[in-house]
Amino acid sequence: MLLVEDDDAIAEPLVAGLERDGFVVSRVATADDALAAERSDFVLLDLGLPDGDGTDVCRELRARSDVPIIVITARGDEIDRVVLLELGADDYLVKPFGLRELTARIRAVARRMGARGDRSSTVEVGPLALDRRTRRVVLNGRELVLTPKEFDLLAFLASDPGAVLSRQTIIETVWDAHWFGPTKTLDVHMASLRKKLGDPNWIETVRGVGFRLRAPE
Repeated sequence: MLLVEDDDAIAEPLVAGLERDGFVVSRVATADDALAAERSDFVLLDLGLPDGDGTDVCRELRARSDVPIIVITARGDEIDRVVLLELGADDYLVKPFGLRELTARIRAVARRMGARGDRSSTVEVGPLALDRRTRRVVLNGRELVLTPKEFDLLAFLASDPGAVLSRQTIIETVWDAHWFGPTKTLDVHMASLRKKLGDPNWIETVRGVGFRLRAPE
């Protein structure tokens, strides 16, 4: 586990507590060191870093891989939380927080990632091909440019083509199990994804239930 935290007063007891719980923790204190660190299985990322903003680190780490990222921040504003989730963070904790809550969040994110990892890296739905490992999507031989959340949303729908997935299940899996924000966020992403797929029939709305992905006839 990589801990990115510049405050010794927070980092040292946090590392000690996580190690008591069985985690192997490597700690860095700057954005540059976070981006230069060897790949880890999990990232705990503070936003207030001395040489840059943690949101930039989050964006770069997500562009590189699917490593689970939990943001730890003193910023409690809803806009900040929404931005972080849009950038690809899997969860967040607002300081101050307890070690038990943090480890519970770590294990919850790990379970969600494990459930996704049980499936094959590549999924094909008609002329649509999606590769979770490289985060590439190709439709009719043309690669689509998706945001991190658009990719996560499409990947979740493609995990069970033809099945109806409820709005709540989609939000909890793609965004956050603790999400209490407006569900309009989902509709905005669905509209953008349909536009990029070039045919709104790729994603069918099942009124009162949710959505399903299937190749248009």
